[in-house]
Amino acid sequence: MKQKKIHFYPLNRVEGDLEIRVEVENNRVSESWSAGIMYRGFENLLIGRAALDGLVLTPRVCGICSTSHLKAAAKALDMFFNVKLPDNAIRIRNITLMTEKIQNDFRHAFMLFMVDFTNPAYQKHSFFDEAVRRYKPLTGETTVATVRETKKILEIIAILGGQWPHSSFMVPGGVVCVPSANDLAHCLFLMRNFRIWFESRVLGCSIERWMEVKSEADLDAWLDEAESHAQSDLGSYLRFANEAGLKKIGKGCGNFISFGSLDLPENTDVKCVGKDRQFLPCGVSQNLKLKPFDQQKITEDVSHAWFDDSKGAKHPFDGETIPYASGKESGKYSWAKAPRYDQMPAETGPLAEMVVGSNPLFVDLIKNDGPNVFVRQLARLVRSAYLIPVMEQWLEETARCQEEFYQDHRKKERGKGYGLLEAPRGALGHWVKIEDAKIQKYQIITPTAWNASPRDASGARGPCEEAIVGTEIKNLDNPIEIDHIIRSFDPCLVCTVHTINLKK
Repeated sequence: MKQKKIHFYPLNRVEGDLEIRVEVENNRVSESWSAGIMYRGFENLLIGRAALDGLVLTPRVCGICSTSHLKAAAKALDMFFNVKLPDNAIRIRNITLMTEKIQNDFRHAFMLFMVDFTNPAYQKHSFFDEAVRRYKPLTGETTVATVRETKKILEIIAILGGQWPHSSFMVPGGVVCVPSANDLAHCLFLMRNFRIWFESRVLGCSIERWMEVKSEADLDAWLDEAESHAQSDLGSYLRFANEAGLKKIGKGCGNFISFGSLDLPENTDVKCVGKDRQFLPCGVSQNLKLKPFDQQKITEDVSHAWFDDSKGAKHPFDGETIPYASGKESGKYSWAKAPRYDQMPAETGPLAEMVVGSNPLFVDLIKNDGPNVFVRQLARLVRSAYLIPVMEQWLEETARCQEEFYQDHRKKERGKGYGLLEAPRGALGHWVKIEDAKIQKYQIITPTAWNASPRDASGARGPCEEAIVGTEIKNLDNPIEIDHIIRSFDPCLVCTVHTINLKK
């Protein structure tokens, strides 16, 4: 007879408060629930405020991706004011956003995800001692180096934006900073020094050599090609992940979404993949079949979230945040809403960017083994290889180009706009409606809202929930498999859950 047991796992080493509840039958997960249990958010706090207040308040949504929220808020107001940005403003916005993505990727990889390889569950594995040496919290070799190097690269945002986190240098029409030649030279110096660290320690090869890896066979050959490859942090990950069996867990829903990001200036040598003039193209993938993206197909479902759902799923322009904290009998179990695209759940993040961008390595890996923890985390580890050369190019172009960083716009008191981009964890969107120069409605959909969403009205699980189901747990008191799966999505519940307006 099968034995069913319910287990609650509060997840540590994630941004905010996340609780995973699983139903286990004979040590295999048969059901799962992902719950955001911290009650906060910003949408209702913005209602009634001046149109530009979102530029100051929304970067405070998160201390890790504040530049992403600032840019999404600024893009929404760019649309509202119908203003065209100068090329240099586009470059500066892009450079700072990419800087934030890079620091997040390595802090997550080496200080949150790789730490699990030092778990006692792996004491008998061949990689355990090496993992402790590299990734032990506070003292691991790579851990210490990551703190040092990511701190340095964040100086780029401080130079161009005045501070990090919670800067407010982006405004409708561009940016308020006008970097000097010395500022740009300093940023380029920081970028190139970071590239040296990334190539020598993380990749174990040049970025150009890594770009030649276009299939799983190429990846295997790369690992065996040189000692520097095998002993790099990327090489260590490939060896550890193979022995830990990460390709066998964390499949997910099989759907991917990318809002696209990094608009191309009119005059640039940087090339884009798609036709929408974004370095990271937008799109949706179902079982590796790409479809065009249409933001009108986005809805937020709250049937299983602690909000009033009397009017059903809504597009963000029509969305509401009305708390309704009922008992268990209602089936509601999370403060996170459930975003859906064309009524389906979708995974977002670095892997989604690779899939939608038709990256040959990641398309081949998914064709061979499907989505899984291994490929999801690999995408995050190597994303910088695709970003760093572009950052260097845009810094050089900004230094050569003597044009404006801001375009003025006419006053406007009524209308709406949205700002969509790829934040460190994936698809981020801000939607705003303005009446009489004041915010009448504001809705934010974060990457973790996509990934860690609860069920929707049809009962479809969110991507994290779906990824856990079917997983075999060897030790219910130390569910390292669940840790790997959830952390491969890099959840940030700080951004994802919502709050109320106490005004009556």
